[in-house]
Amino acid sequence: MNIRGCNLILSLVAVLCLSTCSDQEQAAERPNIIVFLVDDMGWQDTSVPFWNKRTPFNDLYQTPNMERLAAGGMKFTQAYATAVCSPTRVSLMTGMNAAHHRVTNWTLRKDKQPVADDDLLAQPAWNVNGMSPVAGIASTIHATPLPQLLHDAGYFTIHSGKAHLGAIGTPAADPLNLGFDINIAGHAAGAPGSYYGTEAFGNNDPNRSTWAVPGLEKYHGQEIYLSEAVTLEAVDAMQKAVDQNQPFFLYMAHYAVHTPIQGDDRFVQKYINQGMLPVEAKYASMVEGMDKSLGDIMTYLEKKEIDDNTIILFMSDNGGLSAVARGGEKHTHNKPLSSGKGSAHEGGIREPMIVKWPGKVKPNSTTDDYLIIEDFFPSILEMASIKDYQTVQPVDGKSFVPVLTNESRTPYQERPLFWHYPNRWGPKGPGIGSTSTVRQGDWKLIYYHADRSFELFNLTEDIGETKNQANDQPDTLKELASVLTDHLKKVDAQMPTDKATGKLVEYPDEVLE
Repeated sequence: MNIRGCNLILSLVAVLCLSTCSDQEQAAERPNIIVFLVDDMGWQDTSVPFWNKRTPFNDLYQTPNMERLAAGGMKFTQAYATAVCSPTRVSLMTGMNAAHHRVTNWTLRKDKQPVADDDLLAQPAWNVNGMSPVAGIASTIHATPLPQLLHDAGYFTIHSGKAHLGAIGTPAADPLNLGFDINIAGHAAGAPGSYYGTEAFGNNDPNRSTWAVPGLEKYHGQEIYLSEAVTLEAVDAMQKAVDQNQPFFLYMAHYAVHTPIQGDDRFVQKYINQGMLPVEAKYASMVEGMDKSLGDIMTYLEKKEIDDNTIILFMSDNGGLSAVARGGEKHTHNKPLSSGKGSAHEGGIREPMIVKWPGKVKPNSTTDDYLIIEDFFPSILEMASIKDYQTVQPVDGKSFVPVLTNESRTPYQERPLFWHYPNRWGPKGPGIGSTSTVRQGDWKLIYYHADRSFELFNLTEDIGETKNQANDQPDTLKELASVLTDHLKKVDAQMPTDKATGKLVEYPDEVLE
């Protein structure tokens, strides 16, 4: 080869090295991002008040590390998820509204409804198999997952805890298929077989095999709680990223505080000593064990001196389970919010949320601006400075970074939020049933599919949703029914079928014609 040819090759190699080094440097400068997602944690299940005043529940639970996080970040008093778990998690991973991605209920077994129809309505053919990173999987939403985009941008991506994104036997049942470099304990099920290492987290019980937590064999037989085990593993995974000088995305998705209600022995006795009923004491200990996980992660970041370059987003996937337990006791109450998990009322969808972003978010701040779970998708990508990304799915969420940085956000705050649950939940209670819902400004409208009735609440005046103003505010009712109908039609939302007539349930504005 002549000298000119050698020089050309050397030039090309130099350009390639510079480009690679530039990409590596850009990735290394990006912030670490942690999404700390709790399962079934109610808005009031914490010592951090998310209302305009403290309540007795804030004095009941002990969450010092949530207090620590809030002191360094921003509290959201009106953060929303969906009423049950899988729809929330799929919205987080895809940026889509639940009516749009059609994973409107919780998932588990391939091609099977988890809850049977009731006597009045037949559920539509929703995406019972969850999400999928590849096309062609029946009854799934094909989408580009959030962790895949982060991975492709140079992040070391870690899943720890509950996944519950795809049915058994589908690709999304394994988080490694969604762009995660490491999967700790995640699979198709939405609850653990057991929280106890002494019970191998359910792996020793053939009756709980579907729910048995995978991948934690090193802790089997040990006196260790599940929340502690997945946290220890998450810290080890973060250390791998630190050793590689690579930014990381940690999806710390706890199984806690979902049923079964099994007390965390590190904390349960003190709640019993305070006079709590046994099931409430066990639940409170689970909350505190989750909080200890948060504290352990924050302490790790500080010891490694990377806390100033790490964003933490704290959220719950739905409201607290307020249904009566098998023993006849309730372990969550959610007051002043009405109802709980599975409900379109505030107790089912309004969640505790905190964001700490050093240098960007004012410490110990609070916002009343509302948002919904699909907003996490574009917000996290913006936090990571990932701009020119491509997805196979349309993204419904809007970035809440302007709220965090206190920039102009009037159009953001004026937009409507939507929920759609054309399914049967099971337990009964206020706001529970097959529903479509919209919130815009102070007003919230719930449309019940079974009897075509409406509830209209002014949440600013009536946070407990005690006064239905559907008959008193006909203009507001019609306006919101129209907004809700437009959204349902736009995303081609699935409506249930009325068994008596064999026809699809009408859109809300059609009922008012």
